[in-house]
Amino acid sequence: MPANRFYTSFDFETLDPRPVHVGEYRSPFQIDRDRIIHSSAFRRLQNKTQVFLSGEYDFYRTRLTHSIEVAQIGRSICGWLTQQSQYLDDECCIDSDLVESACLSHDLGHPPFGHAGERTLHVLMAPYGGFEGNAQTLRILTQTLFSEGRSGMNPTRALLDGVLKYKTLHTETPQAKNHYLYDEQERWLDFTLGGQAFPVELTPGRERNAFRSIECQIMDWADDTAYSLNDIADGIHAGFINVQRMERWAGDQELSETDQADVEFLCKAVRENRVEGRLNRLIGECIRATKLVPAANFLSQSTRRHQFALEIDPVMRRRADLHKKIALELVFLSPQLQQLDHKADFILTRLFGVLKDRYIDSIQPRGLHLLPASIEKEIHAAPDASARARLVCDWIANMTDHFAFRTYRRLFDADFGSITDFV
Repeated sequence: MPANRFYTSFDFETLDPRPVHVGEYRSPFQIDRDRIIHSSAFRRLQNKTQVFLSGEYDFYRTRLTHSIEVAQIGRSICGWLTQQSQYLDDECCIDSDLVESACLSHDLGHPPFGHAGERTLHVLMAPYGGFEGNAQTLRILTQTLFSEGRSGMNPTRALLDGVLKYKTLHTETPQAKNHYLYDEQERWLDFTLGGQAFPVELTPGRERNAFRSIECQIMDWADDTAYSLNDIADGIHAGFINVQRMERWAGDQELSETDQADVEFLCKAVRENRVEGRLNRLIGECIRATKLVPAANFLSQSTRRHQFALEIDPVMRRRADLHKKIALELVFLSPQLQQLDHKADFILTRLFGVLKDRYIDSIQPRGLHLLPASIEKEIHAAPDASARARLVCDWIANMTDHFAFRTYRRLFDADFGSITDFV
């Protein structure tokens, strides 16, 4: 297979040298992908909330199925761009394995109970540097993916850049509720940028976070496509969205003719019981709505990954925004899901509180063993409260929904648990 001229050694470089194996048949990007797929962090996504709590029914999406769908859309966008763009060909193209890796890993850092869990952990970790899903993904890839020895997977620079949707450090926007990196991750951010400083016009926050490689832009649009369509489908199957509610909702909005036509399209799909087929067809339209356009920035001389931008058809972008608004207001803000969000906040707050008292505020060599011995050992060796809090937060964030429920009940429910439980 000829080398892909789109990439150079700058893109393949890793922070620590990788061993070279005789007869290695995989590209560096394929190695990245394979390490993600065979990790426990990836497997845990099968039991983490996408919209509805995992396990409620057997057909709702989880973080795992969502990530697989995003990866398929991302690979298809790569194929579409190679076929359509005058700037690409079979020997100089955006690597679909790299994009697949970014898509498969983009939600690794999400805690149990979806965005509700992320908001709660951000509040709880506020004194210790905050919690952010994308920052936690970076932490997993670079530090904790293979926990034996506290090592990450030593990802390529291109994968790090493909995953990093946000490049602002927490200390630069201390009031932000999300969209930041942990301060201690500056080392990996610096490596991702090849040691180059941000130009003055890319100020911390929105402007800097909008600076993304072409693979990151593809991943982000694939993610938008998947959840703007599939969250709607799950909401319809669950009964939160039906024709009457959509029509009533639309009547309370000031919709354009295009948006009104899309609502009618969704209503027709529900009436004809063809939701999956109709929405799957829209995925293809979202893929074909992409276009590659030249771009220039401070990394353009270092890599082709920053020589292009992904242009999205405004009609499709507006449709995705409409679908996300429908899902938010008819599903996520419904009393049923808000009650579950409240329960998630309560459970995580109590779990964190117990561990904070035991391991963060004061650390004693003897006492209740509430965490695995390997984690306790790391906490004892941590230099300060913030480092101890981050290790406690790692353990909670890694939990699946069900494990968080079981741990809560084991700690606080007098009628639950025995020495014969599977731990």
